Amino acid sequence: MRLKTRNEITVALLLAGCISSPGAMAQQKLTVALYGGNWGEAFLSCVAEPFTRETGIAVAAEIGTSTTTLAKLQQQKDSPTIDVAWMDGGISELAYAAGVLADLDPTAIPNLRNVLDQAVYSSDGHTFAVSSGFYSLGLTYNTKEVPQAPTSWKDLWKPEFAGAIALPSPANSSGVPFVFFLADVWDVDPADLAPLYSKLGALDTALFFDSSGAATNAFQSGEAIIGAHFNVGAWDLIDKGVPIGFTIPEEGVWATDARLHLIKGARNNKAAEQFINTALTQEASSCLASKLYLGPAVKGVTVSADVARKLPWGVNGSIDNLRLFDWGQINARRADVTDDWNRKVIGN
Repeated sequence: MRLKTRNEITVALLLAGCISSPGAMAQQKLTVALYGGNWGEAFLSCVAEPFTRETGIAVAAEIGTSTTTLAKLQQQKDSPTIDVAWMDGGISELAYAAGVLADLDPTAIPNLRNVLDQAVYSSDGHTFAVSSGFYSLGLTYNTKEVPQAPTSWKDLWKPEFAGAIALPSPANSSGVPFVFFLADVWDVDPADLAPLYSKLGALDTALFFDSSGAATNAFQSGEAIIGAHFNVGAWDLIDKGVPIGFTIPEEGVWATDARLHLIKGARNNKAAEQFINTALTQEASSCLASKLYLGPAVKGVTVSADVARKLPWGVNGSIDNLRLFDWGQINARRADVTDDWNRKVIGN
């Protein structure tokens, strides 16, 4: 996700971290790790501000990507300063394996019962994460430069797009699973990804982006005219009048979600549970769907027809239409794929 500028961070903290209601709890502050850009703004508006109005507890935003947040949590393991963290699917499982997450207690977080079964994440009897909503990675293109919507991921290899393609790198949470997704597209055996690395290495790209914000900037500036982007970022550009299209190719798209986590050893554990409970209301979920086009993880959420068509599963779809990866399998290969990518794709 794009990191905020200094002014954006200041505004965010004024909105979330410095709000206090008349009966505010003196000096109490909750530190929440979240993404930058429009993602962070939506999390602050839809969750942090209602939480502060209800409890009087200030929220300090710790801006960063999922991988950055995980690195901080590992560094702070013995004395965490972060109380709650949003991290993407895949990184979420790595955080659990690293031992930095506390269990989500349904007694302390009663709104857990209102969440879709697929949106609650458990392992060995430990519930370690809950979804705030789902998003997909689809094919995005400049409608002026590419007047006819591409129909296949293989179109990226057309010579007319050389030098103007944007794809995620392994540093982005979507990068490693996207490699396995492309392996399916090209009918490459995932046990031997060498043929795919050759194809990717030969691709003339504008950039391999580390963050959603970098992808957004590339499409907005015209540096990239076609490539992969999240429905969240693509529709945000479209809503702003940028000549961008978002399409689901014939091979489909894959999806994941933004998840909330309670940090083990957090100083403000009770407030953190209250914060997560606030995030799991229909109001918060509907707000996130309207601002980010996240597919709601909370049951019974209704949205407008315009919002519905921009959700990851489309107008008449549901979570059952999303292709979700087995993150255990992906993470088992993450280090190898990243190393091979750096040597065989970037090194070419």
